[in-house]
Amino acid sequence: MKLLSKKLINSVEELPNVWRNILLSSENIVTLQHINKFLESRLLDGVTIYPFNPMKALHKISLISDIKVIILGQDPYHGEGQANGLAFSVLENCQKPPSLRNICKELSIEYPDMEFTNLRNLDCWANQGVLLLNSILTVEKGKPLSHKKIGWETITDSIIKLVSEDNSPKVFMLWGNYAQSKDYLINSTKNYHLILKANHPSPLSAFRSPLPFIGCNHFKIASEWLINHRKTPVIW
Repeated sequence: MKLLSKKLINSVEELPNVWRNILLSSENIVTLQHINKFLESRLLDGVTIYPFNPMKALHKISLISDIKVIILGQDPYHGEGQANGLAFSVLENCQKPPSLRNICKELSIEYPDMEFTNLRNLDCWANQGVLLLNSILTVEKGKPLSHKKIGWETITDSIIKLVSEDNSPKVFMLWGNYAQSKDYLINSTKNYHLILKANHPSPLSAFRSPLPFIGCNHFKIASEWLINHRKTPVIW
């Protein structure tokens, strides 16, 4: 499996204009340079860093107006062969992690006539305008949250704010306390967007009251809301 090897700044240069401009802006460039230096230092130490393309979620979407749904995660999967650069998504030949299993379980409840057994790689969602954004975009092998507070949160917070400032209606899915702590970044003053909250799909919290993930009906609610706002629904 390929590991992160390309300089981060070069990867940013290849992003669509809207993302490149915000990441290389005066408010983010110093943070990005710090992250780049940190990652290069860890790689020189022989550390394995996932995913190979930490900017994949942004590469998938060229225009903010194309975004229909934003699903926020915390940091990438830290196991070998798992993370592919999209929140909650894994490579197709990977065993399904527990949180993704519960996402598929909820989808099966909401859409009983559809089959979600083989759903692993969520590129099919990203290609329809679902921004699957982790707050922390890299992680070291076997060390969850190892890149917490190296600067990624500053970068992704600015992305969330930028996306929410767009007038095109969007659905924000905030699962768990961490994602819900980001709700202050979402511009809700003009009621452009729908914010859905539930527990994290992890087995530790998916069934817990008062906002269990299983039974939240978020996917169906989002699609119906998009239709009501004259947008094509996501085929989950």
